[in-house]
Amino acid sequence: MGESLGPTLTTRIRQLVRPDFTRTVLARRVAAGGLVILAAVAALRPDPGDRLIEVVVAAHDLGPGAALSVDDVRMEKRSATTIPDGAQTVLDAVVGATLAGPARRGEVLTDARVLGSRLAGLSAGPDARVVPLHLADAAVLDLIRPGDVVDVMGAADAHTDAQPTLVASDAVVVLVSPKQKAAGAGDDRVVLIALPATAAHSLAAATLVQTVTLTIH
Repeated sequence: MGESLGPTLTTRIRQLVRPDFTRTVLARRVAAGGLVILAAVAALRPDPGDRLIEVVVAAHDLGPGAALSVDDVRMEKRSATTIPDGAQTVLDAVVGATLAGPARRGEVLTDARVLGSRLAGLSAGPDARVVPLHLADAAVLDLIRPGDVVDVMGAADAHTDAQPTLVASDAVVVLVSPKQKAAGAGDDRVVLIALPATAAHSLAAATLVQTVTLTIH
């Protein structure tokens, strides 16, 4: 009796259980492609823990020294992971406040951007106070910027031979008022500086009887 030319049942089962080389390579490629697609989906899918929070942002480029109006700010939703500390979340907390430094359109406004106790505390410590100064030489105001560290020199009378004295040291500039745009307007600009409470009170009292100017660190 001749030997059968067809594959036996055992051979067929072995072929199904152990795919040939071509089928194995194809299976690996399909699996690799599936993993790439899953990785891409995972990368594009937003993090379920990343919430959106409404914050106050600048509606357009803003300069320091002016009171913020409802046209200067707006609410925007931002990713919670990108929001800076102290971000303002209520328009009423910002409208009417004075901006301490320039801000770009779309910038999130924080408590360090507007004048207040928080800004003073960040500048000169938890008991800090802000003191407004009219300087004997207003040209100095064009040379200083928020964040500069200055010393305050005072003299009883700028028109006498009285020697100036150091009234306060290591003060931090928090605001320089802008120039008046109106023609013929008087130069009534001020600089606001932050100091610890005791030094701030002494400086404020000294300015009642002395003219002052600044030296810049």
